[in-house]
Parts: sequence; structure tokens; C-alpha cells
Amino acid sequence: MEKGDIANRKDVARLVRTFYGKIRQHPVLGPIFEQNITDWEGHFEVLTDFWESQLFPVKKYWGNPVTAHQQVDVQSGGTITMDHFGQWINLWTETLDELFEGDNAWIAKNRARKMSTMLFLKIYEARKR
Repeated sequence: MEKGDIANRKDVARLVRTFYGKIRQHPVLGPIFEQNITDWEGHFEVLTDFWESQLFPVKKYWGNPVTAHQQVDVQSGGTITMDHFGQWINLWTETLDELFEGDNAWIAKNRARKMSTMLFLKIYEARKR
């Protein structure tokens, strides 16, 4: 089957659901997410809004990912590491490569890499307060 680029919200939703299916099964990341997410369907919608806003000229996401990740770190006892983000980005890239190719897929990889670094730095900064 030939892969296309991420073209619309339906594609973004497919990416998000496929990716988080892998996350939930991951031996290290799965327990962290399962401990912190009680409404997976709602989470899928929020993340689809987030990534749709990252890839297309729409503004559907109004949350604060920095605060959300800092709260997860606090709830996890300050145990989130850069290795967790590395595992996350590896799964994200793997999922994108399985499902899509093209400019938007590349943008999704690049933005996720930048965000993962920024989020970890913000978590680390919050620990020092």
C-alpha cells in the first residue's frame, strides 16, 4: 500500500490513535500514561486538535502542554527523564514512517523533536523551583 502525506484531520486522528496504541503497550511509557490518563477518547480528541493545529492553518488546541507535562512529572514523583522523551520520539517517528511520507510527516517529526526537548527542559526547570 502506497503511503501518502498527512492531509487532513482524519489522517491526524489515525496517527494519534495508532501512536497511542503503541504507547499504551510500551513497557516503560505505558504505565506512565495509563496512570495519568483516565479518558482516552477525550485525550485522543485533544491530541488530534493539537497536531491538527501544528500541521494545518487551524487553531483547535487551546491547552498548555508545558503545564500538563510538568503535572505528570510531579504525579510521577519527579521521575520523568530525557530517556522517556527519547523513547516517545522513537515511537512517534516509527509510527509516522509506517503510516505516512511527505512534507507534513516531516514537519510532524521535526516539531515533535523540538517539543520533546523543550518539554523536558521545562520539566527540569520546574523541579528547581
